[in-house]
Amino acid sequence: MLRKMQVEDIEAVAALDSECFPLPWQEEQYRYELHENPFAHVYVLEVDDRIIGYIDFWITFETCQLAKIAVAPAYRGQQYAHLLMDVMIATANQEQCETISLEVRVSNEAAHKLYEHYDFIKVNVRKAYYQDNGEDADFLIKALGGRSEERRV
Repeated sequence: MLRKMQVEDIEAVAALDSECFPLPWQEEQYRYELHENPFAHVYVLEVDDRIIGYIDFWITFETCQLAKIAVAPAYRGQQYAHLLMDVMIATANQEQCETISLEVRVSNEAAHKLYEHYDFIKVNVRKAYYQDNGEDADFLIKALGGRSEERRV
């Protein structure tokens, strides 16, 4: 089940974040996303009453930025990341965003395949982006329809 994240999910999401990333966010950062960041949209994915994935993205004006996406290692390769991406893209389209952007480690082949499936294109490299090892990040963008219908009228 895909649903909006609630306060009671923070501990489980932070634990999953620690399982998936070398530089996980702390619980306070998720509290900020839920209570103080007016641009944040955070969803969790549950299977058998266990949170196995989440996505956090920000919508500001005509732009959507993917902040975090993760699926528990035991559940990878089963299309769960696609469910998370689909909710972000649908929300961005509903909010009439023109683009979605994200950063991804250059070495993360699985994530690159996921983003290629959704027609993201590499537009830049952010040198030494990741603090844990200085790895570069590819900066990717996906074009959306935005407010193009309004402009034609």
